[in-house]
This record gives sequence, C-alpha cells and structure tokens, in this order.
Amino acid sequence: MEGPENVTAIKVSTNASQYFVDSYYAALNQRPNTIASFYVAPASMQDGKSLPSISFNGTQIPTAAAMQTMFEQQIPQSHYEVQCYDCHVINPNYIMEGAQGWPAKTGKNMTILVAVSGYVKYGNPRDAKPRAFSESFILVPNTTAAASKQRVKNIKEWLIQTQTFRIVV
Repeated sequence: MEGPENVTAIKVSTNASQYFVDSYYAALNQRPNTIASFYVAPASMQDGKSLPSISFNGTQIPTAAAMQTMFEQQIPQSHYEVQCYDCHVINPNYIMEGAQGWPAKTGKNMTILVAVSGYVKYGNPRDAKPRAFSESFILVPNTTAAASKQRVKNIKEWLIQTQTFRIVV
C-alpha cells in the first residue's frame, strides 16, 4: 500500500507535469518570447557544468536566453502537438543548497523527470510536414516561488534544469 508521502508525490508530480506540458508547448507555439522564463537561473554545478543544461537536436544551447533567441530568430513558426507525456519523481527530497524549499507538507521539494513525445511542424502549419519529436525534461522547484508567502501570478512553481530535444528520424 502506498504511504501518504508517495500519494502526495504522485499527485504533485502529475499535476506539475500536466501544467508544465500545457504551458510550455503553448509558449513554443504562440509566445516564443517567453521561453526563457521556463528555465532555472544560470548557475554552475560543482563539476563546472552549466545549468540549465539544454540540448536541442544534438546541439548544446548555452543559456535559456539563447534558446529563446533561437526560437524567435532562427526557427520558423512552429506548431507542437503533444501526443503523450509521462512523469517520474527522481529525487523526492530535493532542496537547492542555500535556498528555501517549499513547506514539507506541499510535497513540492522534489525533482521530476518529464518525457514528452509528439509531432512538430515548422513553417506554415497547413503546408508543413509533421515530424515526430521526443523530449525529456528535469524539472526542479522554483525557489523564488517557494520563498514567496503567497501565490504570485506568472511565477512558475517548476523550472527546467535539464532538457533534451530530438527530432525522431
């Protein structure tokens, strides 16, 4: 039988993933100028690797701002259609060093793996050929949202720490 912590983690991760998938792909389709707001602030891990870690079709993208610029200036109009997604809690006890986490009862101090697949059309949606894609994200709690005593509009509770996008051949 599932303990209350596991039930909470499943519910929180499922709700977070659904909200993330809906809002992230809507932004890609309609508001690419907001994409950078979905990512953690730039940081370095102990081994010197940069965060967020973004791989787009095999190319490392150095920052969230560079990812946003790529969608605004280099990629033709895109239309993503998510076919399915899944999520898994990776670390159920995650709090960034030196940061305030969420109150324990919320169950939001975790990292979540979100796997997404679907189709994307680049260019005019009526004329463009759909191409299959696969994408994985690691979401972490937004420490700014956690530190806020009240829910603040437009502050995302979950941010992308790691992303890997691939067009399926």
